[in-house]
Amino acid sequence: MNAIITATELAGDLAGENPPVVLDVRWQLTVAKAAGEPPFDGRAAYAAGHVPGAVYVDLDRELAGAAGAAGRHPLPPLAEFGAAMRRAGVSADRPVVVYDGGQGWAAARAWWLLRWTGHPDVRVLDGGLPQWRGELSTEVPARVEGDFEPVAGATGLLDADGAAERARSGVLFDARAGERYRGEVEPIDRVGGHIPGAVSAPTTENVGPDGRFLPAEELHDRFKALGASDGAEVGVYCGSGVSGAHEVLALAVAGIPAALYVGSWSEWSSDPSRPVAVGPDPQ
Repeated sequence: MNAIITATELAGDLAGENPPVVLDVRWQLTVAKAAGEPPFDGRAAYAAGHVPGAVYVDLDRELAGAAGAAGRHPLPPLAEFGAAMRRAGVSADRPVVVYDGGQGWAAARAWWLLRWTGHPDVRVLDGGLPQWRGELSTEVPARVEGDFEPVAGATGLLDADGAAERARSGVLFDARAGERYRGEVEPIDRVGGHIPGAVSAPTTENVGPDGRFLPAEELHDRFKALGASDGAEVGVYCGSGVSGAHEVLALAVAGIPAALYVGSWSEWSSDPSRPVAVGPDPQ
């Protein structure tokens, strides 16, 4: 099953006999600024216009647990995640399509969580809402309770120790911007740098100017050149397990399975006893 769907394909599916549940997960990383800019309000963006029939899902409240020692966006409690998905109408026997404002990170987080917890048919709208060519709706659809019961996957998830091991025995990609990987800047976390052995692979380089993923062959060649050779076990991390999910999605498009370190740098760097590497060299 393809992990992404085009806007044209989505429009066709919505007009079909078994239309997918559509989740709107618009979200932006909020960094405090001296100008005092207000944080992005995904719910307000949804209210102003969304794909007809789409249901809003709040990344910070429904796709993550409370920020703390486990990172800024740790895994949500499974029961709470399941309840949120059922409220959104998600059922095990109905396809799901997720979109965001175009960056793809938030939609990929929802995709990863649903896939990791056992949903068999989830796709991300490639390029997000900007690719949608149909009319937008301001109507909130009637609530239809779903029946999805999430079950934690046996694979696909790394903790801090697992990420360190993956960097030694396989390949661990750092999906953040290169300057954060190198430790030149760190606008959010306690210290800059990267997990020793991790390879810089900014997720922004997986998409074209329109926010859509590069062709699968190009993505495969990119990741292979970075170390994801045949048989290598692959892991990904980022700042807090959001843009990293987008890289896992890009790897899936390329046909390469990968695990996500959800705690990511926000968890790793919070513990002063964990080693930190700086500069362009993985070690």
